[in-house]
Amino acid sequence: MQIRNNIIKMHLLKGVTWFMVAMPIIVLFFQEHGLTITQVMVLQSIYSLSVAFFEIPSGYIADLFGRKRTIVFSTIFTFIGYLIFSFYGEFHSFAIAQILVGIGGSLMSGSDSALIYDTLIEKEEEGVYTKIEGRNYAIGNFSEATAGILGGFLAVSSIYLPIYIQTCILFLSIPIALTLVEPTIHRKDSISRPFNTISDIIKFTFLINKKLKWLIIYSSAMGVATLSMAWFAQPFFKQIDMPLAYYGVLWAGLNFSAGITSYNAHRLLTSNNYKYLSYNSLIIIISFISLGMTVSLYGLLFIFIIYLSRGFITPALRNAININTTSEKRATVLSIRSFVIRISFAAIAPLLGYIGENYSLTASFYLLGITVGIFSLLSAYKISRLD
Repeated sequence: MQIRNNIIKMHLLKGVTWFMVAMPIIVLFFQEHGLTITQVMVLQSIYSLSVAFFEIPSGYIADLFGRKRTIVFSTIFTFIGYLIFSFYGEFHSFAIAQILVGIGGSLMSGSDSALIYDTLIEKEEEGVYTKIEGRNYAIGNFSEATAGILGGFLAVSSIYLPIYIQTCILFLSIPIALTLVEPTIHRKDSISRPFNTISDIIKFTFLINKKLKWLIIYSSAMGVATLSMAWFAQPFFKQIDMPLAYYGVLWAGLNFSAGITSYNAHRLLTSNNYKYLSYNSLIIIISFISLGMTVSLYGLLFIFIIYLSRGFITPALRNAININTTSEKRATVLSIRSFVIRISFAAIAPLLGYIGENYSLTASFYLLGITVGIFSLLSAYKISRLD
């Protein structure tokens, strides 16, 4: 079996699926069809709820029936979702598309990291997981950054053109996924009772392994912070009167920033303790509060800082979660992580959109700083007590 080629194929798949020429202008695309900022955030809430609803079952399916099959179906659902974006133009159609893309995202989430980790176990190289995951995440960010430059310039010609091209690109992910090789499931510890139900794994995650529980809660806080920033970036650009042609360039810069720290995450993790969690929380809190105080060109600095943090913390947390679980339930646990992130974002996104539209972006940034700060600092403290 060409198991060694899995890593290369996953890097290629990440590059293709994250080549999102539509992302720099997606909010403007929705507004072009008459949607308000609140409706845009409701769409993102629908997407997150879709991911959350299918998240844990998808991870469980990946553990039972294979990571490869789950990833293949992920690429198909995402492609169909963008077909709907391409040919329809009202809120309800967009909601259906978001549901399909959400299912695609849930099927990919957890399955990709689990396939990479189990492939490395089979190669007896699991010690380099943070490096490989960081590199994979960096490839995604670099791909999205490059696509962002292209998408911004395409939008100057037509706000619809990036969506059409995005759909064609996503089609290419399907044959790549079909070439993956399913790794052997490894068990690193003996267990007296098999984890053969979702409820068993949920119990293990939140009641038995307390460090895993707080790592997931911390991941949720960071997920809310970074997802919110991704969706508020374009309204922020618009509020400071940034020319449309620069949207793609800025989007590229943000993702290149995340890619750089992601690529070097294994170097930044100088020890096996979790002190970096508290430092990262403080960086995020200060950035959001400062961003609320500086809705101007200078505010771009704090958006870049948030993206730099995002690049580092994502592979670092995935590695920590992988270390604290085992292969036969790895995809499910990673899916539980994503479920908590998405359900948290779905709960707060409409409120953030309403506040941003009816009051100010400043108020939304302050709320994010306070909310993310409370949950992330509490989680970091609990984890440090268990370390």
